[in-house]
Amino acid sequence: MKQALPLLFALGLAACNRGGEPQNAAVTAAQRAGAAAASTAGVTPMAQRVAVLGILNKRNGIVQNVALHPGQSARWKDVIVQLRACETTAPWEEEKLTGAFVKVFVRGTDRKWARVFSGWLYKESPSLNVVEHPVYDVWPKSCEMTYPAGPAAPAAPVTSSNRSSAAKSGGAEGGSATTVAAPPAATTPPPPSAVANNAT
Repeated sequence: MKQALPLLFALGLAACNRGGEPQNAAVTAAQRAGAAAASTAGVTPMAQRVAVLGILNKRNGIVQNVALHPGQSARWKDVIVQLRACETTAPWEEEKLTGAFVKVFVRGTDRKWARVFSGWLYKESPSLNVVEHPVYDVWPKSCEMTYPAGPAAPAAPVTSSNRSSAAKSGGAEGGSATTVAAPPAATTPPPPSAVANNAT
């Protein structure tokens, strides 16, 4: 009987833990989902965004502009452009970027379609990722979406001086005024020059 008690106790603890883990995992997953929803509240949902893409035929120089929602595609001659997502940086971010995740399919001389590009393209930095095809080029022109009101823009830097704006006090009439010497102003030495800094 003494040997059976520790075994029963261990089995009871294991059963308690087994029932608690899925519940904790479910609560944690719900908390993560709630946090993700709160962080994207007010942002235009992906399905409601509209991107304008430019498609260039390099042979004749004709540009075709197409407006697409994510998940839509457009065909122009022997090229199909499919928009998967588009994004712009928030208004309060310093670097402004407009990007679109696109897939480009081109029909070859054998009449078969082949994917020639899949990835993000950026309006402001086209050299980050380019569609390398001898006939067609694709680039994003805009992505219509909104963000909630963000943090206020930083204020202009405040300049300060060591001078006080308080009125100077003077002695009373007929009395003698005592003057106190001001402490010497703290001066910082200038930074060393490049020549002095590199001297060995």
